Amino acid sequence: MTRLETPSDKSYVIAVCLSAIFGVIGIQHFYMGRYVEACIDLGLFIITVYCFVTGEVLLAVMFGLADGLHTVIVTFMLLTGSFRDGQGRLICYPGQRLEQTDLKHGEIV
Repeated sequence: MTRLETPSDKSYVIAVCLSAIFGVIGIQHFYMGRYVEACIDLGLFIITVYCFVTGEVLLAVMFGLADGLHTVIVTFMLLTGSFRDGQGRLICYPGQRLEQTDLKHGEIV
C-alpha cells in the first residue's frame, strides 16, 4: 500500500518571505500553524531585546545568535521544500514533486 504525500495549503512564497524578513520574531511559524515553535522564537526575541536594554550584552548576543541560527535553518528548509506546516504537510516550492511512500516497507517509491 502506498501513501502520496499531501502538500500544505500554506503559500510557499508567503512562508519564505515571512521567514526571511521576520524570522527572528517567529511570525512565519504562526502563519504555518507551528504555535509552540512560534512562541519559542518570539520568547528568544523578547529575551534578546530585554538583555540588550538591561545591559547584558553577552547574553543578548548569545540569545540573538541562537535565534538567528534557527531562522537561517528554517529559511533554508523552506527554500529546499523540506519544511512541514503544523499539520505535518510539506510546504512545497512551485513545481516540487512529492514522493510516494510504501507503507508496508517504508520505502520511497
